[in-house]
Amino acid sequence: MALQSKNKVDPAFSMSSMTDIIFLLLIFFMLTSSFITPSGLNVSLPSAKKSEIVMQKISVTITEDLQYFVNNQPASRTDIESLLRTELAANGTETEGVVVLHVDKAVPTEHFVEVAGIAASLNAKVTIATTPGDTKRK
Repeated sequence: MALQSKNKVDPAFSMSSMTDIIFLLLIFFMLTSSFITPSGLNVSLPSAKKSEIVMQKISVTITEDLQYFVNNQPASRTDIESLLRTELAANGTETEGVVVLHVDKAVPTEHFVEVAGIAASLNAKVTIATTPGDTKRK
């Protein structure tokens, strides 16, 4: 006497829901990875207790040997204002843009303040790039 089940179970596994999840994860990681745009120049940034990621449109880098770069392009100290004005106008943010300063921690403060003042005079928000870290003093 052979007992047979009235309900037959299909042994095939549907992969359609798994591929949907994989594509959603892929889209999520692609979108979140574009928010972080590291500077291509080797600069030793200062550390801060709280470090926020800012969507940068314009990047100004000052290296340890006082070389200036605007969006990773070499610039002279005297051309910073005209280059920032051009970049702010090109991004369509002439009323209020965001300028991220990547300043090496060995650079004297006067150079940083000068560039920050130029950006502020052009109605741009100035943000300092830092590395997250513990700043406890011993």
